[in-house]
Amino acid sequence: MKQILYLLLGCLIPFQFLTAKMYSSPERTPVDYVNPYIGNISHLLVPTYPTVHLPNSMLRVYPERENFTGNTINGLPLIVTSHRGSSAFNLSPYQGELQKAGSIIQYGYDNEVIKPYYYSVDLDDDGMYVQYAPSHQSGIYQIDFSQTDKPAYLIFNTRDGELKTDGKSISGYQKLGNHTQVYIYLETDQQPLKIGTHQGAVIRTTDKSTQGHNAYYILEYPKGTASVLLRYGVSFISSEQAKQNLRREIKNYNLQAVADKGRSVWNETLGKIFVKGGTENEKTVFYTSLYRTYERMICISEDSRYFSAYDGQVHDDEGIPFYVDDWIWDTYRATHPLRLIIETEMESNMVNSLIRMAYQMQPNWMPTFPEINGDSRRMNCNHGVATVLDAYNKGMRSFDLAKAYQVCKAAITEKTLAPWSSKPAGVLDQFYKDHGYFPALAVGEQETVPEVHSWERRQPAAVTLGTVYDEWCLGNIAQALGDKKEADYFLKRSLNYHKIFNKETCFFHPKDSFGNFIQPFDYRYSSGVGGRDAYDENNGWVYRWDLPHNVADLVNMMGGKERFVEELERMYSTPLGKGRPDFHHQFGDHTGNVGQFSMGNEPAMHIPYLYNYAGQPWRTQKRVRNLLTQWFRNDLMGIPGDEDGGGLTSFVVFSMMGFYPVTPGLPMYVIGSPVFENQTIRLSNGKTFQIVCRNYSPENKFIQSAKLNGKVWDQSWFSHEDLMKGGVLEFVMGKRPNKAWAAGDDAVPPSFAM
Repeated sequence: MKQILYLLLGCLIPFQFLTAKMYSSPERTPVDYVNPYIGNISHLLVPTYPTVHLPNSMLRVYPERENFTGNTINGLPLIVTSHRGSSAFNLSPYQGELQKAGSIIQYGYDNEVIKPYYYSVDLDDDGMYVQYAPSHQSGIYQIDFSQTDKPAYLIFNTRDGELKTDGKSISGYQKLGNHTQVYIYLETDQQPLKIGTHQGAVIRTTDKSTQGHNAYYILEYPKGTASVLLRYGVSFISSEQAKQNLRREIKNYNLQAVADKGRSVWNETLGKIFVKGGTENEKTVFYTSLYRTYERMICISEDSRYFSAYDGQVHDDEGIPFYVDDWIWDTYRATHPLRLIIETEMESNMVNSLIRMAYQMQPNWMPTFPEINGDSRRMNCNHGVATVLDAYNKGMRSFDLAKAYQVCKAAITEKTLAPWSSKPAGVLDQFYKDHGYFPALAVGEQETVPEVHSWERRQPAAVTLGTVYDEWCLGNIAQALGDKKEADYFLKRSLNYHKIFNKETCFFHPKDSFGNFIQPFDYRYSSGVGGRDAYDENNGWVYRWDLPHNVADLVNMMGGKERFVEELERMYSTPLGKGRPDFHHQFGDHTGNVGQFSMGNEPAMHIPYLYNYAGQPWRTQKRVRNLLTQWFRNDLMGIPGDEDGGGLTSFVVFSMMGFYPVTPGLPMYVIGSPVFENQTIRLSNGKTFQIVCRNYSPENKFIQSAKLNGKVWDQSWFSHEDLMKGGVLEFVMGKRPNKAWAAGDDAVPPSFAM
């Protein structure tokens, strides 16, 4: 009889899900607060997926459906090879007339339970019950069949590859493109009667291999089979390596033991930040956000070897595990900085992996979107340089800075700056080098430059702003290497944002190749679909603040602190100016709106913290807490935009802790408003850093005073060194702002250089 693995929680909770009894306990641990369903219905674009995996592991799965509203699931997943991608391989249990079976079956489903380490579901149309648990490079399924008067079948599919069988097990691969293949080895706890392809009602066991599009095998089990356990390993090296990965990790068919071990791993990982106080929903949002930051990059070292799509070779990892699958445009802002605090060794391995990729591929350019099957060169700019500088300036010395500098510099000076392109530098890049800004098309001018993506466009203001920041990073690395000439060159170039700053409007404004601002121009709408004719995914109001390396200069350019604050407030108060269907038809990524501000897109994440630079940190405290309440909730639509593997949820983790890394590359954090009464961060160096709120209550979001290790603290920032020394940052909180706290000129966060 099927076990009931869930209980219905009280209806007083606004949105809650079924929870497995096998993991319920009187005292909730960090992983018990993770709700993988948060954000499973998107506001506009791509939802989150309820990913079942171990932290940063090669094996990730989720039910294959469009989103939470999906009526069916498309078979059972075996491995997702890229973030937000579909599964490689597929498993479809089946009972019925064999001639009606396809290579992949769609199921109606119910009573789904998803934990980071466990999955179960009723395939209710067919009366089957499924459980699943992952390890790092292997997984285990249990399928219970209710119709014991019929044979039981498992249909195993590769969508484009080859499968082989010895009558007991199945091995094979699926092509992923760019000479990359994912391999699998699987076996079951009982010997199948037959393994083969089928024609009508006959399984042909003579087919010892099958290949092509949707190639499949059927495993048949006798009548009376109530349950089948299936375990499998995956690899990017070979089927034999997949078998070794399975044997190393899952030594028997005890699914419960695999799930229990996974639960323990997640509790150890999430427990690196322990919070006390706050509501149950706030803890759920916090720990779910932290869980999301561990979805990528993933470690693909297998017994100290890894396959690299960057040169098509299998390498010895030389004791440094190899990581891939990252979208640096999204993650350099807060996801990588978070790891520098609690996962320093892992971040070190990731930085080393980025450098390795760059030297493995031709040309030797730092990657931007390094995925399993190579660098996809998406979005704009080359922010891997920011990840390198941030790691170095926060004390990491485990990689070769000179080698990193060469590939970062090459990516910025030898590759075209045109978005979504891997072509060499061309005429636009020479213009940027000569004139200090990326030129926009004049009104009515047709695009003729071959490097420019027809859909993504030039994005000239976004490219200029992103690249001057990258050049600031290059200048700082050159300075650390003792190369004064190159340091001076790039640091001077990093001030070229002045070239596109319109002093009359105080906006960054696209210019044509003759040096003229594009006119007429509306900073809300005059930039085409997704803003791509001038910006990228957002409009001019968001990119107005995209100067993380020199916010102090931006304050001056705006006319001083008072005007700076007025303009920040005006952004939040300026209406969309169109009905939402019309606005979002143009700006599909510009979601989570508060006026013209977009909480749903990464370039806006630092903006709420900018009040600190104008001596009004109380406004940051108010704004950040309001944004968290408005847009990050414990429900199906609780994430306001695309969550790019920690790109957006890392903002939540930092902001709920009460600080944020506004400028990756400067080793400091800007203070916001902590949500919890007490937080203990287990630092990677073995020390702890506590954030304590006195006079705590949920509505007390304003800092009245602060102490750092017993010393009065009247600055709206603190250094990475302060953090990593360990100690206590203590806040006295209140319901109304203390506008005098950290308001002086000497209290503002640093800009440009320490």
